[in-house]
Amino acid sequence: MKTPLSTEPLFTLGPVAISEPVVVTWALMALLTLGCLLLTRRLSLQPSGLQAALETVVEAIDGQIRDVMGAEPGPYRSFVGTLFVFILLANWSSLVPGVEPPTAHLETDAALAVLVFFAVIVFGIRANGVVGYLKSFAAPAIFMFPLNLVETVTRSLSLLVRLFGNVMSGVFVVGIVLSLAGLFVPIPLMALDLLTGAVQAYIFAVLAAVFIAGTVAEGRPHGAPSPEAS
Repeated sequence: MKTPLSTEPLFTLGPVAISEPVVVTWALMALLTLGCLLLTRRLSLQPSGLQAALETVVEAIDGQIRDVMGAEPGPYRSFVGTLFVFILLANWSSLVPGVEPPTAHLETDAALAVLVFFAVIVFGIRANGVVGYLKSFAAPAIFMFPLNLVETVTRSLSLLVRLFGNVMSGVFVVGIVLSLAGLFVPIPLMALDLLTGAVQAYIFAVLAAVFIAGTVAEGRPHGAPSPEAS
């Protein structure tokens, strides 16, 4: 019996079973890569409508990074922006008939959470050095080291649970209503599901920026910013 936590393999590559979430994820990555190449190959000082729209998106992401992290967005734009755009497209892939969003599967969300976990470490070491990063776990007292270490793991786990729970529940509810009520009745629910997908992509990216800011801020003389995300 298929459950929300199980995936059926579509095909195998040698001993490796390839499931639908993997295929959709790679398709989205290919689409993003191709789209970026096409959109940025002919940039000009007098932007076309498409370039202006792209610049608006980049400026919006930069603005959020400045507000959340209290830092210039350059070092963080690629990671935080890519997280947001990928999760948004993944959540909205349910618009394609027969496609289930990869973020409705635990393994995809776990991979995204692992990326954030290691990004926090990389940015923390880049800002403070290895010794400075390790010292941050002993703040404000040395006995806090294990608790701070556990917090680093559990906050990444919270990203996984939040994204998986919200996206999977939306797909589950729309599927039930669609099977009971026909094609047109669930349309308002589908619109709500798309809105929820956008909000979850935003929250995931903002929380990733908050976690990175908290680590990077250990090297700032005036302390860390205190952004909040609900």
